[in-house]
Amino acid sequence: MDFTFALPVFLVTLREGVEAALVIGIVLACLSKANASSLNRFVYIGVTLGITVSIALGLCLVLSLQSLGLSDWNYAPVAEQAVKGGVALVAIALLSWMLVWMTKQAKTLKHEVIQSVEASLNGGNGWGIFTLIFVAVLREGVETVLFVGSQMQQGWSPVLGAVAGLAGASMIGILIFQGGIRINLKVFFQFMGFVLLLIISGLVITALRKFESSIFLMGQMNLGPLNWCQQPVNSCILGRQVWDLSAVLPDRQFPGLVLKALFGYTQQLYLVQAIGYLVIFLGVGSMYWYSLRQSDPARP
Repeated sequence: MDFTFALPVFLVTLREGVEAALVIGIVLACLSKANASSLNRFVYIGVTLGITVSIALGLCLVLSLQSLGLSDWNYAPVAEQAVKGGVALVAIALLSWMLVWMTKQAKTLKHEVIQSVEASLNGGNGWGIFTLIFVAVLREGVETVLFVGSQMQQGWSPVLGAVAGLAGASMIGILIFQGGIRINLKVFFQFMGFVLLLIISGLVITALRKFESSIFLMGQMNLGPLNWCQQPVNSCILGRQVWDLSAVLPDRQFPGLVLKALFGYTQQLYLVQAIGYLVIFLGVGSMYWYSLRQSDPARP
């Protein structure tokens, strides 16, 4: 089993998991301070149910892709590639939104969580706490599941990366709230945010490659207007080839394999892929940079 493709999933899961761990830790600290530790069970139920639902969604996605791969339906290979491309696009959208949104919310996250806990305590029940935790865990879980689903063509190593990332996030949460360890979360999230931006941009290359494969397979079936998409010198939908580094930096050998797993590097890059990468990197990167400036407490 090649564990190279577990690395990007580990990084994404670690970042998303730390966000959820912070919410969980703040809620548990508030309950302890309010002498309401009896409501901790609502936190644990929310965490358990959020993880369970996320895993169930992931299994449904994996089984659906596997059923397409094993199907005798003539168009199953076409549909499989299209679905994988669609999953990658959804993962790009959700991860981009969360990267920008969470950066904007970072400054007020603790205050908003405390307000939600106080409202639940004043209401005399813990279901508000359960909802807060469940939504926080499920939100991060769904994003991770979609990213793992977009990487499942690499086998089960992405799943191991997700498990390791979740374990790492749990350990960081424990060290912060139980061990009293001080971690510069601002630097952590800024660094991980930049890495996540590169991973999201790389997903664009993967998604476009899947759609190109789907249309190429349809062309091989001589489906009316798509029969023009045969094996061309350049890609039938991705345009002219920008580079071919297969002899210099192959993406199936180290270090190209690591670059491919982390940032979507490909030894054969086409024009539309290059444009898509730059659009996402510059577009989402600009919004991310702006949200960092807005969340800087040193600025008005």
